[in-house]
Amino acid sequence: MSTVTTTYKVSGMSCGHCEGAVSGEISGIEGVTSVKAVASAGEVTVTSTTEPDYEAVRAAVDEAGFELTGRA
Repeated sequence: MSTVTTTYKVSGMSCGHCEGAVSGEISGIEGVTSVKAVASAGEVTVTSTTEPDYEAVRAAVDEAGFELTGRA
């Protein structure tokens, strides 16, 4: 099975707790197989079975208390 890896820019993350909150929310999106958030880079890399819906990713990041600012 092929996978799609997409990296997004997220503003406001500053620590491991922030990374966990963002990763946890994005992990709930259908098709997502792994999430790696890096606060120091302000990036989240999402691996999924298909291209994730941008609005679903934005909503998940918002729910975690941060702002999705685009793709990296």
